[in-house]
Amino acid sequence: MSSDEDFSIVVNGDTETMERIQEQIVKFKEQHSLVLQEQQDLVTGLNTVKNLENQFKLRSNKIRQALEEDDASHAIKVENETMMLASLRKEEVRLKDQIDAALEQGSQLERHNYHLRQQTAVSTAVPEKKVVFTGVTGNDAKPQSFEMKPHVLYPMDGGTALITFEDEKVAQKILEMKEHKVELGECTITLEAKPVQMLVPSVVEMDTQICPHRVLVSSLPSNLSGEALMDKLELHFGKGKNGGAEVESTDLLQDSGNVVIKFVHGHVAKGLTDQQQHDVAFGKGKKHKVKVTPFLNGKITHFQTRVSECSHTVLLAGIPAVMEQENLQDLLEIHFQKSSNGGGEVEAFLYNPLGQHSLAFFQEECPVKD
Repeated sequence: MSSDEDFSIVVNGDTETMERIQEQIVKFKEQHSLVLQEQQDLVTGLNTVKNLENQFKLRSNKIRQALEEDDASHAIKVENETMMLASLRKEEVRLKDQIDAALEQGSQLERHNYHLRQQTAVSTAVPEKKVVFTGVTGNDAKPQSFEMKPHVLYPMDGGTALITFEDEKVAQKILEMKEHKVELGECTITLEAKPVQMLVPSVVEMDTQICPHRVLVSSLPSNLSGEALMDKLELHFGKGKNGGAEVESTDLLQDSGNVVIKFVHGHVAKGLTDQQQHDVAFGKGKKHKVKVTPFLNGKITHFQTRVSECSHTVLLAGIPAVMEQENLQDLLEIHFQKSSNGGGEVEAFLYNPLGQHSLAFFQEECPVKD
């Protein structure tokens, strides 16, 4: 057995050198141990890093998978939101169309109500017109209308005559005979009987509005002339204390005897028509109650005509100028009054000689057959 204490080797040195070598050996051993420990620590750290790496990879995979799932969910959500937005836009367009339609319908209703209010104002405040019951009754479901009296101008060619019989059957018999030989003393003429046809209105539709500047004054006294009547009305309704104002013009309607008053300002007419009845002084201390109603402005919106044939009147054509107008007219009328010639009682007769042009005026409604 041997030990370090039993032997000591000294080569070219002293004991102090050996001690340094031993110290270095010890130091190297410590360094070696430290290196081994560091190596062990490195291995442990490496393993830890690998474990962390694996954990990181697992975690990264989970996060990536979660992100992919979130992206897919987000894409689905975005698609759903896009579809919902498109649906909402369509609904918005539909609602806007409904609102526009409702507004248009409201405007139409407002216009309709305006016309109804005007019709109500007119129908409840019309000029006074005396009527009498004739004893005839019946059911009448006709819509609101205005009475129209026809004023037809019928052009007559030269060498023609219009003859109106009291009996419709006589006129029809004259037409059926067509040609008529009329003896005029030494000569005989041949006339042709033709029906009297004229173009008359069949449908007239008007769009009316109340004029804000004009009023219609009716129930006027009959003992004043036109100028005096209008002067009194202008004087009365030109004063503010009577509800009037500055008058621009007055017009007398010859067919009805009513007066149209036009004011400079548009706010006057409404107040006068709301009151309707007004006491106007037409003489000294004498007042007459007149009625003030709205004045209508209007335009024709629909107009249709039809050809009507007079059932009592016949046109005689081909009359030569063989004698003076009055004599020829008398002889023709006498001829067609005789029942032996197919005629009858004559109500009216008008002769227009050759070379002349006349207009026959039909004022009253003529019996017609369609």
